[in-house]
Amino acid sequence: MKEEKTVAEFFAGIGLMRMGLEQAGWHVVWANDIEEDKMKMYRGHYTDDEAHFHLGDVHLLSQKDIPTVALATASFPCNDLSLAGARRGLAGRQSGAFWGFAEAMEGMGNRRPPLVMLENVPGFLTSHNGRDLQDACIALNDLGYAVDAFMVDAALFVPQSRLRMFLIGKRDSQRPMRLTETPSFYQSQCRPRALADFILCHPHIRWAIQELPSIPKRQTELADILEELPPDSPHWWSKDRAEYLLSQMSERHRAVAEKMIRGKTTRYGTVFRRVRHGRSMAELRVDAIAGCLRTPRGGSGRQILFAAGKGRYAVRLLTPRECARLMGADDFRITVSLNQALFGFGDAVCVPVIRWIAETYLTPAWEQVHGKKHREEEYAAKAI
Repeated sequence: MKEEKTVAEFFAGIGLMRMGLEQAGWHVVWANDIEEDKMKMYRGHYTDDEAHFHLGDVHLLSQKDIPTVALATASFPCNDLSLAGARRGLAGRQSGAFWGFAEAMEGMGNRRPPLVMLENVPGFLTSHNGRDLQDACIALNDLGYAVDAFMVDAALFVPQSRLRMFLIGKRDSQRPMRLTETPSFYQSQCRPRALADFILCHPHIRWAIQELPSIPKRQTELADILEELPPDSPHWWSKDRAEYLLSQMSERHRAVAEKMIRGKTTRYGTVFRRVRHGRSMAELRVDAIAGCLRTPRGGSGRQILFAAGKGRYAVRLLTPRECARLMGADDFRITVSLNQALFGFGDAVCVPVIRWIAETYLTPAWEQVHGKKHREEEYAAKAI
């Protein structure tokens, strides 16, 4: 009987990793996260499997808690790796949760899954001048995994700029690659020059680089994911509040906004507030994609929609449903408050990105490992 492509997801969040994997034929059988609010969103969507979600600190997990699976995923906290954070890296209190995942894998012993996948922000590559990524790779090597690394921007699938890094570990007895010359992956779509340089400059890491197919660009734009809200919807800001946002724009951004207002058709942009030279500024983006969704801590992470044309303009926050669509989770059941939903989606993975990785990388890798295991078992049986 064919073994299932089963998954244990660490740092499961609201369940978008699960959604992407299950769309590609994988089956999540266990999940863990420390955030109760995220668990509520997860269970609000996946209503039939409360038993497999383990709420708690990854550092306190027992190996008995974790089932034997084909794949373990870990979207560990990015707080200490992000440019917006304190840059403490894997030594930080939040991003240091990676070591809890590594300990959990070590505790599983021979039950360790044949595949693991880490996900984090691009800052993972540069954190502490690359030492944090190097340490993570070596930690996986020590657990018996050869590693691969690549980056995917969600903007290739949905109208949201969201570049993320993926580190995949493969337990395989094949001899690891020796990187003695510039390989074909150098500066490819998913391995930009900085990442390719890191790989080439760390030959002591056991790599298992796999070529990736090119990703065709998305066909949707920001306007395609917007909800049709009537002009009198309470979501739209008051005139005074909208005017204040306009006044917070720099001269260059204000000129772009005024041009949109004078336009013959309604166009859309997104706005983030950022502190520049000690002053809160409103920065307008008008390239038909949203900025990267973020967790709304203190209000600065809330993304604002700017709609303008025909002599008018209107302003509101993106809705939870629009955030879900920007994450490729169009049908996600939203059962929590506005702030809780924005926090959950801002800290999640993009569903079609995960599906693409599963279909083009994880499933072929699993089939290769699984097929090799069966060939070895058949050979052993014949030798008896």
